[in-house]
Amino acid sequence: VWTTKNQSLPFEIQQVKGFDVPMGYYFHNGHAWAQIESGGNIRIGLDDFSLKLLGQADAFDLPLMGKELDQGKAGWGLKRKDNNADVLSPIDGVIVEVNSKVRENPLLANREPYSDGWLFMVRTPDVKKTMNKLMTYQNSLAWINEEVSHLESMIEDVAGPLAADGGHLADDIYGNLPDLGWDKLTKKFLKT
Repeated sequence: VWTTKNQSLPFEIQQVKGFDVPMGYYFHNGHAWAQIESGGNIRIGLDDFSLKLLGQADAFDLPLMGKELDQGKAGWGLKRKDNNADVLSPIDGVIVEVNSKVRENPLLANREPYSDGWLFMVRTPDVKKTMNKLMTYQNSLAWINEEVSHLESMIEDVAGPLAADGGHLADDIYGNLPDLGWDKLTKKFLKT
């Protein structure tokens, strides 16, 4: 199928305790998102929560074009100093494009996770069946809220009580609180 290639941008973004959740995107519980593009390809990236949690990556270990991904299995990774994190693939499919801009400038993923910071594009034989395995925008709002509550509890265990003013967590949570433990964070939130 030949179609013009254009990128969807989130037209509405909801804030959940300081974390962006775009309308019309689908989410995997390992904090990756998926967005159906023109021509039936599916654009994949990491969500705002995971990127703020782990901080700016030094590099992304992205799959090569033609690689087959299996939903729920490690499909790619990110590196930060001496730490590596595997990320679970949100869907089954074959890589048809990799975002070279993010390979050259990993900060782009943190700055614009739902637009120019996408990681790669996947082709899957049954788009509807594949997307039905993911959380919709409505379900993802409650899920992110629960994830933030778990994170706040972890932070209180390490740093003491949080301010009761309803404030938001800052970017680079791990960088500001390394006592949270990289492995503990990736196991809890990325499920790896």
